[in-house]
Amino acid sequence: MYAQSRAESDDMFQEICIQVWRAYPQFKGDSKFSTWLYRVAINTAISWIRKEKKHRVGNSDDDKWIGVTDDNPFYVQEEKREKLSAMHEAIKKLNDVDRTLVLLYLEEVAYAEIAEILGLTVNNIKVKMNRVKKRLRKLMDNNG
Repeated sequence: MYAQSRAESDDMFQEICIQVWRAYPQFKGDSKFSTWLYRVAINTAISWIRKEKKHRVGNSDDDKWIGVTDDNPFYVQEEKREKLSAMHEAIKKLNDVDRTLVLLYLEEVAYAEIAEILGLTVNNIKVKMNRVKKRLRKLMDNNG
């Protein structure tokens, strides 16, 4: 979701793998491995985006929806594709924390684990998620 093209996604994935490899010796097992992995991946993705923003000339529409193509075995009908596109555009307008919150929610990560990943309380996550859902609805209504 942070990448704007398949090539950028591949590069970002490679950078995340490198950062996971480098950080693994510091993993102490105080949290679930998945929580630690999400934290490394999210921090790497956000850092990547901040560095790359100054180098981007425009938005790249090529492969914007990685994995959602006509030749994908999980083909998405046109109407659903339009809704996904509207959702994608709305998510891109969120700040880094809210975008990360939505992505973890979409990955079906439990609120307790999201709280641990983001360093917030579970109640704070629930409140933020409700606010983000309302904001996304409003953004999508304004686009549609």
